[in-house]
Amino acid sequence: MNPTATADTEDTQDDYDGAWKEVIEHYLPDFFAFFFKAAFVQIDWHKGYEFLDQELRSLTPQSELGKRVADKLIRVYLLTGEEHWVYLHIEVQTSYQAGLSKRVFVYNYRIFDKFDRPVSSFVILADDRPGWNPDCHEYETLGTRLRLEYQTVKLLRYTERMDELLASDNPFAQFTAIHLQTRKTRNEADTRYQVKRNFIKHLTGKGWSNQRIHYLIKELDNLMNLPPELNQKLWGEFTANQEVNVMGYLATLEHDAIQRGMERGMVQGEYKLLKKQMEKRFGPLPESINGRLSQATAAELETWGEAVLTATSLDSIFQNRLPH
Repeated sequence: MNPTATADTEDTQDDYDGAWKEVIEHYLPDFFAFFFKAAFVQIDWHKGYEFLDQELRSLTPQSELGKRVADKLIRVYLLTGEEHWVYLHIEVQTSYQAGLSKRVFVYNYRIFDKFDRPVSSFVILADDRPGWNPDCHEYETLGTRLRLEYQTVKLLRYTERMDELLASDNPFAQFTAIHLQTRKTRNEADTRYQVKRNFIKHLTGKGWSNQRIHYLIKELDNLMNLPPELNQKLWGEFTANQEVNVMGYLATLEHDAIQRGMERGMVQGEYKLLKKQMEKRFGPLPESINGRLSQATAAELETWGEAVLTATSLDSIFQNRLPH
């Protein structure tokens, strides 16, 4: 069985961004409890929280739509009773980004300027450069000085704490271990096979609920890619191994893979149709517009598809906000 067929173990094929986004959305309180405890204890988690993806997307210029970053904007409530907005930036590039601090600064003030909300910024650094740990952006000119300090966590610092990560009951400790081992084994398929095998045995032996174990195995499978033949061998081994029961996980993984494929196919169809409609009305599309369409969600494509019927220009199509 091959629930998630993948081409190879090249670093560019490991979807760090998508995996981080999904796990944050699924386990947000655990994310703060593990990485940012001082903030965690100030948030009233009983009141819930809300991801403000559309609000964040509205601040992104077309030229930035192609960037692969895991940014999240979240509304939370503090124990004092006040509403607060949190901006998360997950930096998962394979090398350091000279403009990261400026990016965090720009998004902080864009959010404040547009929505008049104070914003806390947090950054996860998942690169391989030990000495790179930016935590502020500032400038000074003619006696005026502006400085934004934000909190960062360097995943590389957990490399020597693998036993501690694996012993923890926080899902982000497990996910951090998975992330580090994914980075460590890129382009080493045979080594990754053994590492992935050990992770599956480890997770199934944690004594957690089936739901939590399944979810982390799913993210492990999504993140730690193997060539198809090794992936099939891996799951075949666990299917035959009565000591590690993964049949329920495999069935769900297979269903999820099929579901994702169907959803991707539907979005791709909507994208092609909208692109054709826009070209028919306004001629060849600029590369920036093509990029925006290719990155759009199904909800965005539907909204823009309705707008294109009466739009007087390309820009007017994208002025239509999505319903909340």
